[in-house]
Amino acid sequence: MPGERILVVEDERSIADLVAEALRRQGYRVETAGDGDQALEVAETTLPDLVILDLMLPKLDGWEVCRRLREEETTRRIPIIMLTARRDEKDVVAGLELGADDYLRKPFSLAELLARVKAHLRARAQDALGDEGIAVGPLTLEPRSGEVLLDGTPLDLSPVEYRLLETLVRGKGRLVSREELLAKVWGYVAGDTRTVDVHIFRLRRKIEPDPEHPRLVHTVRGRGYRLLWTPEDRR
Repeated sequence: MPGERILVVEDERSIADLVAEALRRQGYRVETAGDGDQALEVAETTLPDLVILDLMLPKLDGWEVCRRLREEETTRRIPIIMLTARRDEKDVVAGLELGADDYLRKPFSLAELLARVKAHLRARAQDALGDEGIAVGPLTLEPRSGEVLLDGTPLDLSPVEYRLLETLVRGKGRLVSREELLAKVWGYVAGDTRTVDVHIFRLRRKIEPDPEHPRLVHTVRGRGYRLLWTPEDRR
């Protein structure tokens, strides 16, 4: 909603000013930072509701800023949208694996950036659904509290990971396409589905006994994913 605080981390002044002005016109409060050190200082001081983070920065690069934000208890759940001019997919994947929630390649459309900002903030602010706990194998989701338990132990999931898992759980074993996951978790109907794949990979590392041989989140090759508990003695 308007009034939320956004941190724009971008060393190109013209781009930072353009993005900041567009956000302010939407009613957001905006802070800017021109290098990685300043970004961490501002983030830890102001605790923004969302960070727009360029990867190529002076002092500390965007990957290191992302990693440190995710390590700190006070900043680890802040949504991060990466901006990158790099074309190598490995660079984008590296950022997502460090905990970024989304990314846009430069040059980008301001309208698309604003739409993604709105989608992530809306998802962050959305109240948990008032359902009873949902159990799938060793997992239990508590929608009222937004907590996930694995064999009774709470898991530390990012907001995107929680929404991704909840969407799969509510699918009740049916195939959920990458496009549907983009729409329900990230809030937009067109985008790079590689984002989904990387977050599925990160989610598996947190919930699967053996992420290389998943027993909960199953891949339907070329189509999407389904969540269905496969006990070891049935494999």
